[in-house]
Order: sequence, then structure tokens, then C-alpha cells
Amino acid sequence: MKRNITVILLLVSMLTAGCSFSRSYEKPKPPIPAAWPTGAVYSPKLGDEAAAGAADLHWSAFWQDERLQWLIETALGNNRDLRLAALNVEKARALYGIQRSELFPSIGATGGMTRQRIPQDLSSSKKPTTQSQYSVNLGIASWEIDFFGRIRSLEEQALEVYLASEEARNSAQIAVVATVASAYLSLIADREMLTLARSTLETQKALFDLIQSRMDAGLGTEIDVQRAKSQVDVAQADVLRYTQQVAKDENALDLIVGQTVDRDLLAERLSGVKPPRSVAPGLSSEVLLLRPDIQAAEHRLLAANAQINAARAALFPRISLTTGFGTASAELSGLFGAGSATWLFSPQIVAPIFDARLWSAYDAAQIERELAVAQYEKAIQAAFREVADVLAVRGTIGDQLQTQKSLIQSVEKTYNLSETRYVQGLDSYLGVLDAQRSLYSARQGLVQLQLSDLLNQVQLYAVLGGGKDRTSDRLTPSLSQKD
Repeated sequence: MKRNITVILLLVSMLTAGCSFSRSYEKPKPPIPAAWPTGAVYSPKLGDEAAAGAADLHWSAFWQDERLQWLIETALGNNRDLRLAALNVEKARALYGIQRSELFPSIGATGGMTRQRIPQDLSSSKKPTTQSQYSVNLGIASWEIDFFGRIRSLEEQALEVYLASEEARNSAQIAVVATVASAYLSLIADREMLTLARSTLETQKALFDLIQSRMDAGLGTEIDVQRAKSQVDVAQADVLRYTQQVAKDENALDLIVGQTVDRDLLAERLSGVKPPRSVAPGLSSEVLLLRPDIQAAEHRLLAANAQINAARAALFPRISLTTGFGTASAELSGLFGAGSATWLFSPQIVAPIFDARLWSAYDAAQIERELAVAQYEKAIQAAFREVADVLAVRGTIGDQLQTQKSLIQSVEKTYNLSETRYVQGLDSYLGVLDAQRSLYSARQGLVQLQLSDLLNQVQLYAVLGGGKDRTSDRLTPSLSQKD
């Protein structure tokens, strides 16, 4: 008896020791510099304490323009891509629940009746007989006892897939927020360009009338008239082009928001849009690890690591247990009578001796992990470049705006002086034409720079992981708890 107990304890110790065979996760070192790029093009105030961290700033707090807030909120409720991402999250969560339930036994109840005719040559009484049996049972059907962690590894894999899908949904939300903001700002910029083109057209028409009247009075030339007319045609072409572009922008915004947007609610100029709050990337590039797409890539890496553990555990024996108890009787009335109780206890162990598929599955799981590592590192590198490019623009856009405003002031003075000298007959129309072209181009450039400044703030907020939905973070700890 003592010998049997010793053998049983030794066997249990050997089996439970298999739980330590799981491979521990080692987080890859980010393949990027620890700090952001530096140089003349980059702003030295990367860690400005007055600016908030993007990952900690909700989109409604980042965007202070009420009209844009309404557009984003409406788009988040109507966007089909975001809805698909949310459904994928729910699907992954359900699959995780299915896999987690494998850790626990499944208890079921069965009831049945059989009637069988026994021929005379098989009957003990040498007469044909009919036998009946009624039974009711409650038990566990083939429950695998997870000694080596195979089921727990699969449960961990399903959890990481669920968390990756959740982060993918957050990435989709960030994309929606940034796309709505970019589409709105682009529409406002093109509307401002259209207003500028119309104003220029009116100016050119007035100047053309002036030159035409001067020629009629013998003070001008035909070539001046044709030059003025060409400028009217150029301005008219710009009006038509920006009218078309505004219509396209409006269609794009309607599509993103998911409904027709009231045009009267939109700002007429970029200066009428409340600027967003300032965000800072901080001094360390490790802030990229908070981006949802990076976290999703790491969850996929963790899932691949768990798949290796499951494939390794499959190489060891599997122990399953089937148990049940109930009642059986030849008569329905005696089903719950004395002496009708039955029970079943059937443990089973299956040890793989030779199965090449298991080793191939193990090799495939290792390759999957290497792929996940490469994808994780690639995602970090791409994110670092995105932020670096945005910071390069951020470091110079302010100076560009100041220079452009100064240029407009200078060109305006030149244009006014040229027009006055032409009216007085001191200069030819070429001076007026050149100054007018420069002024029109400079004003267009200012609108483009203002748009670039706002879009750069949108991109900085997005590439730093701002705008994610943090409501799901409260669910993660309870789901990730291990028994």
C-alpha cells in the first residue's frame, strides 16, 4: 500500500513539473534611438512641461473647436470601419471565453431508453426475448486535466488575440479622429482659397476695366489689355478649380462623418478654427510603446509566445477524466428505486510516441514568433519615423508662417506702389502684373502654411497615440487574471 502511494505521488510530481516547461516572455528591445532626433530643424522644447502627453489627452480635450468636436463625435458613431473593428473585438472576446472555458469541466445530464430484441440462439433462456433499459446520468465527459499547461497556453493566446483586437479598434478610432480633423481643415482651407480666388478675380476685372478705359482714352496699349485679360482668365480658372475642390471636400467630409454636414456650421477661414491644445512627445522615444498599434503588435507577439508553449505541451502526455453517476433500471417505475444507482470513473492518459505533426507544429509556432518579433520591431521603427517627420515640420513651421506673413506685407506694398505708378503713367503694366502675381501666390502660400501647421498638430497627436478609447482599459485586468 505504501509503495502504491509513493508511486502515485512520484507520478503526480513528474506531471506537475511539466508546468514549468512554459517559455517565459522576453520583450524585444526597441530597435530605435532612446531619444528623438536633434538638430537645427527640430524644436529644442520637446519636453515642454506646459504641453500635455498625447496618450493621456482625450480627443475632446485636444480639439477645442466645438464644430469639430461635433463632427468627430458624429463620425465615431456612424463610421463603418470603426463599427467593424468593434465587432471584431466582440468576436475575439467571445472566442477567448470559449477557450478559457476549456480549463473547467463540462457537466451534463443525459437520459435514455433502449429496447432490444435478443434472438433465441443468443438468449440464455433459448427463447427470443425483448430487453428494456432506462437510465439517467449526471457527469463529466472527457475533461482534460491541464498538467502541462497546454490549455492555459491556448487560453493565454486567445486573451492576447482579444487584447490585440481591442488595440486595433483603438487604432481605428485614432485614424477616424485624425481623418475627420484633416478633412474638415482641408475643406476650410479650400473654401478660403476659393474666397481668395474670387477676391482676386474681382480685383483683376476692375483692373482690366481700368486698362481698357485707358486704352480707349489713348493712354494705354493693346498688349496691356491682353495681359490684364489673361489675368482675369487665370483667376476665373482658379475660381472654377477651387469650387470643384470644395465640392469634393464636402463629399469626403459627408462620407467620413456618415451624414450630410450643414455647410453653415463650418468655419469660413482657418483663423476661425480654435487651435488644438499643445502636445509634447517628451524626451524619450519610449512613449511610442503606448501607441495602440505598437501594443497590438506586442499582444500578437505574446500570443505567438503562448502558441509555442501550447505546441511544446502537446508533446507531453494528455490526461483526461470521464466521470458520472446516475440510475438505471429495466423498468421505468424502478428507475429511482433501491439498488438502481450507477457510477463511472474513467481516467485516461494518452502519450504521443511518434507523431511528426506535433514537431512540425512546434517548429511552425517558433517561426510564427520570429515573424511576430519582426513585425513588432518594424511597427516601432515606422512609428519612430512618423514622429520624427512630424517633429521636423513642427520645428520649422512657426518660422515659416512668420516669414510668409512678412513676405505678404512686403509684396502688398510693392503691389500698391506699382499700381499707383502705373495709374500715374510712370511705369508699365508689367510691374503691376508681376506684383499682383507675387501677392496672390504669397496669400495662397500663407493659407497652405496655416493648413500645414494645423495638420501637423493633428498628425503629432495621432502618431503619439492620442485619441484612443480608454474605456476598455478597465476591463483588461479582470480578463487577464489567471487562476
